[in-house]
Amino acid sequence: MSDYNLVYLLNDKIYINLTNSCTNNCVFCIRNIKDDVVGTNLFLDNENVKAEDVIAQLKTFKNNITEEIVFCGYGEPMLKLDILKKVAEFIKENYPDVKIRINTNGHANLVYKRNVLPELKGLIDKFSVSLNAENETAYNKISLPNIQNAYNSVKEFIKEAVKQGFDTTATIVTHYKDYNVDIKKCMEITAELGAKFRERPWIENGY
Repeated sequence: MSDYNLVYLLNDKIYINLTNSCTNNCVFCIRNIKDDVVGTNLFLDNENVKAEDVIAQLKTFKNNITEEIVFCGYGEPMLKLDILKKVAEFIKENYPDVKIRINTNGHANLVYKRNVLPELKGLIDKFSVSLNAENETAYNKISLPNIQNAYNSVKEFIKEAVKQGFDTTATIVTHYKDYNVDIKKCMEITAELGAKFRERPWIENGY
């Protein structure tokens, strides 16, 4: 397992790649465009990832640890919730000043059929949640979810994350081909949910 790229660097920041599985297949996703991020291939041969493997790779990056570590790779990190929690515990125990962020599609509570956010208190500091669109129809066209009620679950996740006290940002990707997203409406929805808002103009290399 140690031959797989579970940890990588992007813009001098450490990212953790737990899985290639996802409940979305977003039209703009980088993994539909290329195999790597800044030269690091993030495709895994299988999904048998262990927390110990991630921690072992993370230790080799100890000289690169800065103010933040991000769970984000070629899949939805919260689909590996137990592993994510173990790795986050290691980071908090060994690097208590480092903030931990999860880039997520916001489907976790729907997938697990429970509110998982209380389990992440004290482990995770920030969430960046892919709102992606201003309504369910546009969301389904852009995100191509494989679960029902995905869009509403994203909004509920954002609202609950804010309620639980997490630093929460809702994001959208704009300017990808002819997919038009109503930025103003997305900003209004985000404000209603109590979160911060970030627009990510799509760039050709995906990051």
